[in-house]
Amino acid sequence: MLKRIVTSMLLAGAFFGALNAHALDAVTVGLAIPPAVHDGAPYAAADKLGLFKEEGLDVKLIIFQGAGALIPQVASKRITFGYPTAEPVLSSYLNGGTPVPVRYFYNGVPANTMEFAVLASSPVKTLGDLKDKKIGVGALSWGTIPGSRAALREAGLKPGTNVEYVAVGALGAGFHALKTGAVDALNFNSSWDDMLELSGTPIRRIRYPSVFDETAGNGFIAHRDTFTEHPDLIVRFGRAYTKAQIVCQANPAFCVNAFWAEHPESKPQGDETKNLREAVELVKRRLDRVLLTSDGKPRQAGAYNLPAVRANLAEMQKVGEFPKGDVPIDQIFSNQFVPEFSRFDEAALRERARQQ
Repeated sequence: MLKRIVTSMLLAGAFFGALNAHALDAVTVGLAIPPAVHDGAPYAAADKLGLFKEEGLDVKLIIFQGAGALIPQVASKRITFGYPTAEPVLSSYLNGGTPVPVRYFYNGVPANTMEFAVLASSPVKTLGDLKDKKIGVGALSWGTIPGSRAALREAGLKPGTNVEYVAVGALGAGFHALKTGAVDALNFNSSWDDMLELSGTPIRRIRYPSVFDETAGNGFIAHRDTFTEHPDLIVRFGRAYTKAQIVCQANPAFCVNAFWAEHPESKPQGDETKNLREAVELVKRRLDRVLLTSDGKPRQAGAYNLPAVRANLAEMQKVGEFPKGDVPIDQIFSNQFVPEFSRFDEAALRERARQQ
């Protein structure tokens, strides 16, 4: 009798386990570049702790070659969400064609993280000093280049005339180009520059003009139909992603190890203690920029500063990076679901993270 009861319980457990697995909504998320530890750790933490599953989601990441390849996948509903830069979507409203049918629902990088970096020994100290210099970028198709050119134009330079962009590849390839003098500066994000700095290369960072401080960078987009037909997917995904970032802020070492377990090829060789310490520092710096304001106050997760986005667009148009014309900013960047993204017990989640 006992054996029969145990068997029945096992069968019931298998049935309900299969039912729960079937009940998870499949969500595909497209990234424009492969994740590194600083931005990939939250996804790994969400998998490790089951944060996506707790929201009823089965999330899969897909890597595309840049925002230009990624955005059409969301526009055609081949994938659920994407995480591109904003420039290509904005330009679709100004190039005379049909605007792409997507909207941003989660501001993933509320503070501008793009910057110029030179060796600490370089004579370049300001944007104006980049005149007649070579600037390294990962690829000439990068969606961040219009904003970069706008920053240089604001400083009185003329990209393509007295400033040259050079494709040097991402991360290590770009670092090598800077260290060997193949380029005078790199135009990477601050986390990549953190990696270079922590690896032992002293650098000087040159910021964009302040009008670009709160620009809309990478964010999550969905097809416009998803906003009306499946708003719950947006809410649940945004909440799980927010939880994951909070977990990594509370216990960055756990998140680093979770990322390395999912991506063993990314784990550095050598001194494990040193490597973990540096990776934790990368995650902490990234999350400080994303979750906190410049004066250390908590941000509202996922929210867009629409006046700042409008000011940034106006500057891009003023310096000629975007054509003149009206753009419906509030129809492109939505704060509709932002209050729902933080609707959870943050204190309990932080304690849960610290116990990992």
